[in-house]
Amino acid sequence: MIVYSASRAQFSDDVKQNQIDIKISDVYQERLGRTPPEGEIRSWTNSMQFMNNVLEQGDIPNDAQVAIEYRVPLTSKRVDFILSGQGEHNENNVLIVELKQWSNVTATLKDAIVETYVGRGRQELTHPSYQAWTYAALIEDFNVEVHEGDISLYPCAYLHNCTDAEVIKSDFYSRYLEKAPAYIKGDEQRLAEFLSCYVRKGDRENIMYRIEHGKIRPSKQLADHLDSLLAGNSEFKMIDDQKIVYETALNISTTKTQQSKQVLIVEGGPGTGKSVVAINLLVELAKRRENALYVSKNAAPRAVYASKLTGSKLKGTIDNLFKSSGSFVNANLDDFHCLIVDEAHRVNEKSGFYQNQGFNQIAEIIEAAELSIFFLDEDQRVTIKDIGSKDEILTHADAAEAEVTELKLESQFRCNGSDGYLAWLNDVLAIDKTATDSLAEIDFDFRVFDSPIDLRDAIEEKNEVNNKSRLVAGYCWEWKGKKDPSIYDIQIPEYGFEARWNLDKDGSLWIVEEDSVKEIGCIHTCQGLELDYVGVIVGEDFVVRDSKVVTEPSARASQDRSVFGWKKMAKSDRAGTLEILDRIIKNTYRTLMSRGQKGCYVFCVDQETNDYFKSRISQLAQSEM
Repeated sequence: MIVYSASRAQFSDDVKQNQIDIKISDVYQERLGRTPPEGEIRSWTNSMQFMNNVLEQGDIPNDAQVAIEYRVPLTSKRVDFILSGQGEHNENNVLIVELKQWSNVTATLKDAIVETYVGRGRQELTHPSYQAWTYAALIEDFNVEVHEGDISLYPCAYLHNCTDAEVIKSDFYSRYLEKAPAYIKGDEQRLAEFLSCYVRKGDRENIMYRIEHGKIRPSKQLADHLDSLLAGNSEFKMIDDQKIVYETALNISTTKTQQSKQVLIVEGGPGTGKSVVAINLLVELAKRRENALYVSKNAAPRAVYASKLTGSKLKGTIDNLFKSSGSFVNANLDDFHCLIVDEAHRVNEKSGFYQNQGFNQIAEIIEAAELSIFFLDEDQRVTIKDIGSKDEILTHADAAEAEVTELKLESQFRCNGSDGYLAWLNDVLAIDKTATDSLAEIDFDFRVFDSPIDLRDAIEEKNEVNNKSRLVAGYCWEWKGKKDPSIYDIQIPEYGFEARWNLDKDGSLWIVEEDSVKEIGCIHTCQGLELDYVGVIVGEDFVVRDSKVVTEPSARASQDRSVFGWKKMAKSDRAGTLEILDRIIKNTYRTLMSRGQKGCYVFCVDQETNDYFKSRISQLAQSEM
């Protein structure tokens, strides 16, 4: 999606007539459904005047094309400025310009990271050349027109308020400056020459139209590339906050003192790259011969990762590098250099099959490691026994006299990179009240079906492409057919629908097994993993009455361990227990509905609830089904 697009001549007119910020703002609000921040509007007003001066100095053709705020495919990131046209020999070229209003920039000891003053004070941010390069690389990775076509991308950065080249053009950042040169105040002629070198003629091949409307390649899924990552290959380009978290963790790992433990807390919602950063950290620390482990309460990710390495020479590595969060009951002080805890919100208090071992898994992890890294999303705590909150981690870090660093991941890579979809989902599920009350202009395939049979057919059709689509449901039906494939656990008789929960033979591998699309999974077999399309059957534990969300824990199956013991808890604190259960049920459906990278299809057993979901989709989005 492009917010603003015009010929170079029209762009110049809009700038000179002081209309450029108004035109960008109008389309921004129309397409994104929200008013742009004042700071962003000011940046358009200022930066576009500088860019127009550069285009005029470079004598860029009037029929070249300008695009502003182009969203990088399958992410929530937007490119500031794009210029498209043809080179001297009619080759199709696109210039990507990362614009910064920074004045003073300070170097750091972290790869590709600088420090500068932005709205909330001084912050560490990625070097503009690194940012421009990764955006260009992601476009090339995901956009078929660029990846397989005749379009070449050339990234650069322009800091029009910066007068000191010492940091921005430092040799420390040379590997990224070679990929995307940086220009500062006074470099306007050099930037103009760079642009005009590639755009000597206008955009006569509709280059930007082809890019904007081009087919998007499927994004990579972590499990499919684990063997390559463990072999030391770079499969994922970390952008912006992902790079900052990665480099900060490595810096802490290198510079930590013997006198103090280190705890790094990284918060991030679904699809922000928590697992990608965690695995990349594991690989890098292993290369440095540090004693590091990947830790997860969920068995499903560990099982899937192991299965993906079957037949690989790295298969034997999996048991040594990937451990359960309950593995450190008997660990000694600082047995490990680093423990990387993914899905830390799922950590339990006690360990063992009967959960009667140890003291507290968070405390034991911090005790066992010199550096503990916790990746968490509190809105994915889905059982009564989940204790992985930030406050809980801080409590035990304080008890261990550990130094604590807190960071956030916000770059969205799942749900087609749509922050708007996740905000809408939080609002619809009554988790958080947000301004996103419609799916209009949100580029994510969300549909509500009137029949579970139609939902199943749609998911099976999507699954034929690459075996990456599955049906899941709230745990509202007993798992009677755990070992008997003749039993259909989930029955919705009014629709003639019957289906099995995933069979015990597949265990945690249900989500990747070839024939499992005919079975239905639950939160326990899909959390921490991702799909292309997810189909969700909403049970009677989540219903809507008179437009108000009502959760009903008694509708959960008696076998569901996530709410086991709630009735006993309610006898001593009914209000508090019901509040916990309300959040667990809502979090469960939020987690299920955010497993899809491309789309989420829904059917609700309760008719009023199904109508509610349909009503929350705008008429525009509904008409596109």
